[in-house]
Amino acid sequence: MTDTQTTQAQAAEKQRILTGITTTGIPHLGNYVGSIRPAIAAANAAIQAGTGDAFFFLADFHALIKCFDPDEVHRSTRAIAATWLACGLDPQAVTFYRQSDISEIPELSWVLSCSCAKGLMNRAHAYKAAVDLNTAKEDTDPDHGISMGLFSYPVLMAADILMFNATHVPVGKDQVQHIEMARDIAGTFNFKYKPLFATPNAVVDENMPLLTGLDGRKMSKSYGNTIPLFGDGNPRVDPEKALRKAIMQIVTNSQAPEEPKNPDDCTIFEIYKAFATPEEITALAERYRAGIGWGEAKEILFEQINREIAPMRARYFELMNNSKELEEILQFGANKARRTAAKQLDKVRRAVGIKPLAKLK
Repeated sequence: MTDTQTTQAQAAEKQRILTGITTTGIPHLGNYVGSIRPAIAAANAAIQAGTGDAFFFLADFHALIKCFDPDEVHRSTRAIAATWLACGLDPQAVTFYRQSDISEIPELSWVLSCSCAKGLMNRAHAYKAAVDLNTAKEDTDPDHGISMGLFSYPVLMAADILMFNATHVPVGKDQVQHIEMARDIAGTFNFKYKPLFATPNAVVDENMPLLTGLDGRKMSKSYGNTIPLFGDGNPRVDPEKALRKAIMQIVTNSQAPEEPKNPDDCTIFEIYKAFATPEEITALAERYRAGIGWGEAKEILFEQINREIAPMRARYFELMNNSKELEEILQFGANKARRTAAKQLDKVRRAVGIKPLAKLK
């Protein structure tokens, strides 16, 4: 067995799940259903079965690529950390840390960038999209407004993954290319120097629900059509009332209450399915076909969601009001992450020739 095969075989013995969360914005219901809940469930299942471990990190370096408001990055870091913990992430069972607390990551990013082909970065979807926007304009440089952060983003993401030899990286379909690039970067380093990096695999859940927003489009902060998970950050607004108000704003058609309705063509029912049991889904579908008022349907949806997230909401605000506890949790995770990162970076440094000239007494 070759050194590369040995590295891959050792990594395959145990799964290591790694998930990064960019610290921009406040989590909404779509984030919870599509990312937070399934990621925590997958990590818990692997840990309980003894088949792997999990790393979760706040990607605040990545946030700097698209957010230039320091207060927003800071606020978002706090809110996202509190959200994941409130939703059941166990910092004792997983490694939960802030990316910027692991100084080994940007160092590894530089080492990897020195063997990564520029042509590979040229093919990154985000970079190509930005260039296409520029070339569509007259007298505009193709790279106008494009930072080196955006261009080299995939290398930093590769460093996040390869530093901990993650084997499974849950991502949306739009992020699969970045995992493929991380595989390419790992392969190049392993071939050129020494087989230190496992080849990561993208984990895409084809059945992951993508919730529709208030206006019928995909729920997204950029569309301004989201339903808040624990509130919008305004301390003067009751979060439970904010949840009900948002749900009541879901766009519906003009059918009268007594008219039969198609549950499969309704945003309210779609969101309800993400929180209900099969029996509850069947029962509500029957009520749709028999005739139900939109106000009543929205109230049913509110009650269903609120039952699940109300206990989490209490923990969220407890953490939001205790920054010291949040920071202690993140530093506890950072210390765990650094122990792994320091060992890996030492191997990388030695592989590329950065090592002591002699042992000193």
